Amino acid sequence: MSLILRHVVVAMMALAALNPGNACAADALKEIRLDWATYNPVSMILKQKSLLEKEFAKDGINIVWVQSAGSNKALEFLNAGSIDFGSTAGSAALVARINGNPIKSIYVYSRPEWTALVVLKDSPIKTVADLKGKRVAVTRGTDPHIFLVRALLGAGLSEKDITPVLLQHADGKTALIRGDVDAWAGLDPMMAQAEIEDGARLFFRKAEANTWGILNVREQFLKEHPDVVRRVLATYEEARKYALANYDELKKSFMAATRLTDAVADRQFKERTDLSYSRIGAPQRESILAAGLALQQAGVIDAKVDVRTSLDALIDDQVPLPTN
Repeated sequence: MSLILRHVVVAMMALAALNPGNACAADALKEIRLDWATYNPVSMILKQKSLLEKEFAKDGINIVWVQSAGSNKALEFLNAGSIDFGSTAGSAALVARINGNPIKSIYVYSRPEWTALVVLKDSPIKTVADLKGKRVAVTRGTDPHIFLVRALLGAGLSEKDITPVLLQHADGKTALIRGDVDAWAGLDPMMAQAEIEDGARLFFRKAEANTWGILNVREQFLKEHPDVVRRVLATYEEARKYALANYDELKKSFMAATRLTDAVADRQFKERTDLSYSRIGAPQRESILAAGLALQQAGVIDAKVDVRTSLDALIDDQVPLPTN
């Protein structure tokens, strides 16, 4: 090799090192990792119908599914890089972002009333104030936890006035039915199951204090693969519209995944789940901001945190969705 040619080769290698994005063959995306969750009905349709697998088959990109048992687990997976997209409540995503989880909220999969405060049918507890001194099952880092904190605040109480029993949602329901706790900050579909099968009572409900069902993406993934994110959301939209138009298929998918009854599915989807939203924007901002400010008032979020700025850092409404 001539000296001149050798210098050219070295220069090209140096340029490639400075601009690794051009070496796309070696760094091509091999898989997309998403969660599915019983509290995210669109994710169940998406998985059951293999819509993403079909969308990305021509690219040779594998789809990997991971179940999230709650917002806290989805956020743990996102923070660890175990998944690229995760389903959470909007308020839980905000708290996670404030605590350093580098995520972006990009899509709405539901407008739910998925949480309430629950007791057994013969419980003497009638109001939130009655929880003082009681054992309450709750899953930290989730909408039910945030709902509980806000309910206590409204009754002039705090978590210090109760004994929180930290359990994942399904275990919280079991603890309530067994009588191991006095109350439970519930989550559907387990909450609907407790109502129908065990006669549990939702003694405190406040639909507007349930924050939206939000799909989040790792910030780095969005930065590196914006077109992939756009295609994932377009496919999510396909699944959401299919779920709206095919209730029986939605219910069938849900029952297959959860092994819960027809009546439980109807209670969750017909009475407490609205799938007619998809774009993230002003209504979600207002709801999540209200939750964040209430949590700050309750001392869950540090007083020094600028909640509005944190919310702006969380929400990215620039990923385009299909227009029809």
